[in-house]
Amino acid sequence: MPDTVSAAEASASGSLDGDYDDAAGYYTPGTPLVDTKAPDAPVAERWQTRKFEARLVNPSNRRKLSIIIVGTGLAGASAAATLGEAGYNVKSFCYQDSPRRAHSIAAQGGINAAKNYKEDGDSVHRLFYDTVKGGDYRSRESNVYRLAEVSANIIDQCVAQGVPFAREYGGLLDNRSFGGVQVSRTFYARGQTGQQLLIGAYQALERQVAAGTVTTYTRHEMLELIVVDDKARGIIARDMVTGAVETHLADVVVLASGGYGNVFYLSTNAMGCNVTAAWRAHRKGAYMANPCFTQIHPTCIPVSGEHQSKLTLMSESLRNDGRIWVPKSQADCEKDPRDIPEDDRDYFLERIYPSFGNLVPRDIASRAAKYMCDEGRGVGPKVDGVRRGVYLDFAAAIERLGRDGVEEKYDNLLDMYERITGENPYEVPMRIYPAVHYVMGGLWVDYDLQSTIPGLFVTGEANFSDHGANRLGASALMQGLADGYFVLPHTIRDYLADGPFEAISEDHPAVVEARESVQGRIDHFLSVNGTRSVDSYHRELGNIMWEYCGMERTETGLKKAIDLIRSLKDDFYRNVKVLGTAESLNQSLEKAGRVADFFELGELMCIDALNRRESCGGHFRGESQTEDGEALRHDDGYAYVAAWEWAGEEADPVLHKEDLVYTAIEMKQRSYK
Repeated sequence: MPDTVSAAEASASGSLDGDYDDAAGYYTPGTPLVDTKAPDAPVAERWQTRKFEARLVNPSNRRKLSIIIVGTGLAGASAAATLGEAGYNVKSFCYQDSPRRAHSIAAQGGINAAKNYKEDGDSVHRLFYDTVKGGDYRSRESNVYRLAEVSANIIDQCVAQGVPFAREYGGLLDNRSFGGVQVSRTFYARGQTGQQLLIGAYQALERQVAAGTVTTYTRHEMLELIVVDDKARGIIARDMVTGAVETHLADVVVLASGGYGNVFYLSTNAMGCNVTAAWRAHRKGAYMANPCFTQIHPTCIPVSGEHQSKLTLMSESLRNDGRIWVPKSQADCEKDPRDIPEDDRDYFLERIYPSFGNLVPRDIASRAAKYMCDEGRGVGPKVDGVRRGVYLDFAAAIERLGRDGVEEKYDNLLDMYERITGENPYEVPMRIYPAVHYVMGGLWVDYDLQSTIPGLFVTGEANFSDHGANRLGASALMQGLADGYFVLPHTIRDYLADGPFEAISEDHPAVVEARESVQGRIDHFLSVNGTRSVDSYHRELGNIMWEYCGMERTETGLKKAIDLIRSLKDDFYRNVKVLGTAESLNQSLEKAGRVADFFELGELMCIDALNRRESCGGHFRGESQTEDGEALRHDDGYAYVAAWEWAGEEADPVLHKEDLVYTAIEMKQRSYK
């Protein structure tokens, strides 16, 4: 297959046709976008060059500067701890009752680092290459190389904090493999890696709280960004216990508020995960980049019925030893899997992708599982008339390693599966199915992690910068800690070097406008007194997004989705029912604000997907596929970051394109066969 697809080939496939644009009429073309912060140097030298070029802030001046950080997951907690220890005055906000409840705690499988402990050919460059390739060549080269470069430091930092990584018999840190790569570079703490890493970051954060450099605000939700003279200067937050609307001002704001996968309603995200912090910033001028790029995780416990409000993730590490299969015949789908002979099983990933087998990237594994179920060979109970599940079987691993060996690696994961499903995975194959997990899209940032609003920095999953169209497993924890411990502390000082900044009062017109905007939204939701619950709207929106902007998209489906979202949004504002009052704990009110922002985000996601008439990563356009049904990417037309600007309530969004240029690697059509 050629490295790139020519315009003629693309046109012949029905994907490109001259200046044809599926999204014409839904957006306004904007000026090109360029990242001016990445040094003009070989990719391996850019980070060292930028760190040297960034201006310094002397210790006495740091005590005069203030930073607001929204979010206390790995990106937010590590940033708050590091900046507090550097001497800045930090305010840390989270909507949970403790920073330790941030959704980073849910990550199970591990964290990548280019240490090459297994001596199997890993290196910084290979981690960089695997990440760009896994992201289907839609990530920014400079940011990804930096991520790979600092990855090794993360492990040393966490070990020093006491994170109990798994170790080999001789005491050295152990590694395991993950999907999309052929080396073992993933460090792990059984199936609790995210939890253990978050405890380490939390300890560092609490040390600075005790030292007086960090003040934490739990049960506080950011509802608006304060922008004064085109610079981010604070936030409006609601105390979720008392209902008080509070103003918090600072010299700079950092968003580490996570991803927006809950726009799909059913996802592996915690129920409280939302887009409000990022979306409020977007409406104030921060561009939203690649919003349609959604991670579909292949190893989730399947949907069991309409009663569900979230899905449960099973770590991708299970694919290291578990074999994925479905019956060859539809007639066997109702049988006990233990009664299906080996010859009647289709180990479809091993058959289609022999080089990688069960360790193909998440998008490949997810799409293959969907196809098996679409063919009628899915397993498990029928939901809406369809069996949505494939087997993940540990029989071969138990035979090879013994049950004790499997338990040593995966016991807490397999125990969790049994508690949820009532089935013993040591005796009966697990059932899994793809589900929404992570988002690669997010607020646009430059090499310094600064958004298009000066003074607003964005870290972790809340930004777009590192994963392209598909994130490799075990890279989320890596990015969060890299941004918080090793990147932001170096880049934010270049901005803060202009301080001390002019003090802003709470009666400044921009502050008053932001506070009144928040109060107006609260008053509206409480006054509508309609007939439908917030959750019913959220579920319906999620169904639209999954059906038309999920694993597979088409021009017709996306246009239908936009119309459906707009109609549902209008009905929401006229007919939603929010009980309770504003001056108290009110979860219905919290949800209403989040779902209102999901409506606007969902529409932009569909417009973004409509504009990108190519299949890349986990984003399969029905109009763009090879003869054997694989994803067909089009580098001639879509090798860019789509950065969207908010133009107003009734105006079409503005599309700014940042060209993706690779100097260290060559763009190729991916192949895992």
